[in-house]
Amino acid sequence: MRISQTVDWAMDKSVVLGYSRIGPVLRQAWWPADAKPNALAGRHVVVTGASGGLGAGIAAGCARLGATVHLVGRDKDRLDESARTIRSSVAPATDLVTEVCDISDLDSVRDYAADLSGRISELHGLVHNAGVLPPERRESPQGHELVYATHVLGPSLLTHLLRPVLAADGDARVVWMSSGGMYTRPLDTTDIEATQREWSGTDAYARTKRMQVVLAQMWSDRMRVDHIAVHSMHPGWSDTPGIADALPGFHRVIRPALRTTEQGADTAVWLVSAPGGSVTAGASGVFWSDRRPRPLTYAPWQKETPGERARLWEAVGGAIGVDVA
Repeated sequence: MRISQTVDWAMDKSVVLGYSRIGPVLRQAWWPADAKPNALAGRHVVVTGASGGLGAGIAAGCARLGATVHLVGRDKDRLDESARTIRSSVAPATDLVTEVCDISDLDSVRDYAADLSGRISELHGLVHNAGVLPPERRESPQGHELVYATHVLGPSLLTHLLRPVLAADGDARVVWMSSGGMYTRPLDTTDIEATQREWSGTDAYARTKRMQVVLAQMWSDRMRVDHIAVHSMHPGWSDTPGIADALPGFHRVIRPALRTTEQGADTAVWLVSAPGGSVTAGASGVFWSDRRPRPLTYAPWQKETPGERARLWEAVGGAIGVDVA
């Protein structure tokens, strides 16, 4: 094993070194090269949850590479403010489009996908970044548990509906923004909507982040024929408003070690912009962090069975009303 691989492995195992701002500072000495300037010129990229935090950081990174970036979120005013901030840091003429869609609301997702597909003929990148961590159990307009609806159902439906414009690009990328917290839970298909367990926001978050990683693999298997690469990743511990609001204690203690928004967004931007035929195209379905594939599990009990994967796929397809076999 090369020295860089050994150091990288040790940092990941330590968690603090790998997930904090130390990770990208050291790893950039050996990670793959940045995309070339204007690598995304003429390409369209959709980023959900783009009104702030990592979503805004990903949008800014793609905009710097010349993409037309579609900033998607629930609040038009916040999206417009995010766009103004990005233009001030990138360039006034940066091509940004703000678009309202509540990813947890399947009707909103259907309306948005239909509208977008009528306006663009090709889509290069789709980044599923929208996330929630509510203080109590809530439900989406369709009656689904909100964290599950936001992290799993809405993104799956949007992926399905935008598949034709993604396929038209010929080298499209779908990126699921998961979390290192997914390592703390196995895939649980016994109570997907969390109706039988005592509610815990952090538990719902970690469980659905595990689902995202498994679904990214399953979508990858199905979309490879259309030359669409599907990836999942975790951004490390990043200093975002979402973390500060949802986990104030953790944020207060760990804040000096938290990554900047740009550091947290880096791998997502790289996965969208890396050249076609590169390592990312050949590694569809892989879980990434700091531009390198990471293990899907660290303990045997975390490994899901084929039956559990099939039950998750069936549950998601049934909830979004789509036969995606």
